[in-house]
Amino acid sequence: MRRPSRFKNPQSEEAQFELRLIIAYALIILMFLTLLARFIWLQVLQHDHFSTLAQNNRISLVPILPNRGLILDRNGIVLAQNYSAYTLELTPSKISDLSATVAKLKTLADVSPRDEKLFKKLLAESKNFEAIPLKVKLTDDEAARVAAHGFELPGVEVKARLFRDYPYKEMTSHVLGYIGRINQRDKERLEEEDKTTNYKGTNYIGKTGLEAVYEEDLHGQVGFEEMETDSGGRAVRSLRRTPPVNGNTLKLALDIRLQEMADKLFGERRGALVAIDPNTGGVLAFLSKPGFDPSLFIDGIDTQTWTALNTDWQKPLINRALRGTYPPGSTFKPFMAMAALNTHSIGMHDIRPAPGYFTLPGSSHQFRDSKKSGNGMVNLQRAITVSSDTFFYKLAWDMGIDKIHPVVGSFGLGSKTGIDLDGESIGVLPSKEWKEKRFARYKPEVRRWYPADVVSIGIGQGFNAYTPLQMANATAIMANGGQVFKPHLVQQVVDSKTGKSRQIEPQPIRQLPYPKEYFDYIKEGMRNVMISGTGARVGAGLQYSMAGKTGTAQVVAIKQGAKYNAAALAEQYRDHSWFIAFAPVEQPKIAVAIIVENAGFGAAAAAPVARGLFDFYLTGKVRNDLAGLLKTVPMENGDVREDAAD
Repeated sequence: MRRPSRFKNPQSEEAQFELRLIIAYALIILMFLTLLARFIWLQVLQHDHFSTLAQNNRISLVPILPNRGLILDRNGIVLAQNYSAYTLELTPSKISDLSATVAKLKTLADVSPRDEKLFKKLLAESKNFEAIPLKVKLTDDEAARVAAHGFELPGVEVKARLFRDYPYKEMTSHVLGYIGRINQRDKERLEEEDKTTNYKGTNYIGKTGLEAVYEEDLHGQVGFEEMETDSGGRAVRSLRRTPPVNGNTLKLALDIRLQEMADKLFGERRGALVAIDPNTGGVLAFLSKPGFDPSLFIDGIDTQTWTALNTDWQKPLINRALRGTYPPGSTFKPFMAMAALNTHSIGMHDIRPAPGYFTLPGSSHQFRDSKKSGNGMVNLQRAITVSSDTFFYKLAWDMGIDKIHPVVGSFGLGSKTGIDLDGESIGVLPSKEWKEKRFARYKPEVRRWYPADVVSIGIGQGFNAYTPLQMANATAIMANGGQVFKPHLVQQVVDSKTGKSRQIEPQPIRQLPYPKEYFDYIKEGMRNVMISGTGARVGAGLQYSMAGKTGTAQVVAIKQGAKYNAAALAEQYRDHSWFIAFAPVEQPKIAVAIIVENAGFGAAAAAPVARGLFDFYLTGKVRNDLAGLLKTVPMENGDVREDAAD
């Protein structure tokens, strides 16, 4: 048997060694190629990307907030401004024990229970990495104490912030609105509008009023500063700075002195007043009573205060001038008269009866006049002057709603005026189509328009409901002979960078196609209201010509033949006092609509406010005995009424 050799074949071993060597070389080359490919990928193909990341690690972009634009009245008086103060802010994500940190801070600064409640509310609404204010408007001593303990309070910062200030507070709250902290809804809207970049570092945004409508102008453009940082994230030096562009300044048509006078004349009563320049549509005064302090909303209102404002029976948060809708009472009659003339339902010289009551054919129901014995035989102009209810009851019955609606609607009643404020109410100008739609869910007999529906509408009651702004706008249109302007509060936008003003030019939207003689006729009737009609007591001693119309809008119905006794009713159920007017009659400079809620007859409450306002605006003086008119003007409606009117 042959034994195997103890020695391997040298040639075979050499071949195996060469194979292993080739494999090793191949692996080395493959690894080298892999490293080379990775090197090319990182250093060449991804150079820009990683260079940017490295740069970002080294450079931080710090937003520089612009100053919010000022809001001025027509004479340059500041209505909204900014001031600087310290804020104590906490970033929850950087704090291990939030409760302990808050407790420590309470020993360094005067943190009230309201501050804590608001902090917890904002904490629940905010993301964990956002800075949340625990206390705003720190004193210098408080800021110094917190700063001195900063090393032991990670996540706590004292920052200098700009705050919004409204010097006239409640008086301008419904005009200017307010700013507030940016919430999730605001963020979503900014993202949709691609404006997020311009709000980096910004905590506040306009919420209501002019602050919201002109947010883009007022906010300005955020600037940025490129800061070089070390490995610990500390700033080393500033590399480049893009300065912010401050917000633009709004200059209003509103005259704050006139607004102050209106507020003074109203006193503590509730209601609204709108004054318009008939030649431009500029709003001279815009008052809603009561108002609220806008500063309560800037950093988030606490639950207790919010509840108090919402449950207050006087409704201070409601913008009565813009959103409150009321039956206009007899202030509707001049526009009713224009509808009658324009549809040839009556002539300027036609004489018709104005008895003590009016009844529908086949009905015994009596629609009573404000004067029990009636006003005899009168023409349309005289009916406006004495405010005859029965005259307008019969006129409305004869005309029907289809003749009334288009003409009255052309004065802007029952539609938005387009004023530069948000949330304007439409109001209600009744029509057959409106009733069908309004009562669509009811039975056919409820939706149907009945001929009798128009009777109360003729004296401004029934389904009629308009805002004080609409009534002021309609009065301005009547005053200027049919030119329709869009009411506006802002008349100039001043560019913060160039100083140039962008003027909001008053341009008529349209001219109503009614004969001038009709306007003159109705205006003369309104002028006579102040001479021999329901406003004669208020119109005594005028140094200028004034045209007006008193009105009383009922809040609750009174049974047939029952006596209206205001003293027996709770205040909120008493009649509203209305007055519309313009002056001088020949060349009107101001037109107003005023409603004083639950104050009774138009001549007794609203008209004296207008008289004082006109005296101040046109002569610079106010009658000393003006307040006495509230007590001396008689109740022109008497003590019996069903549909309130003057």
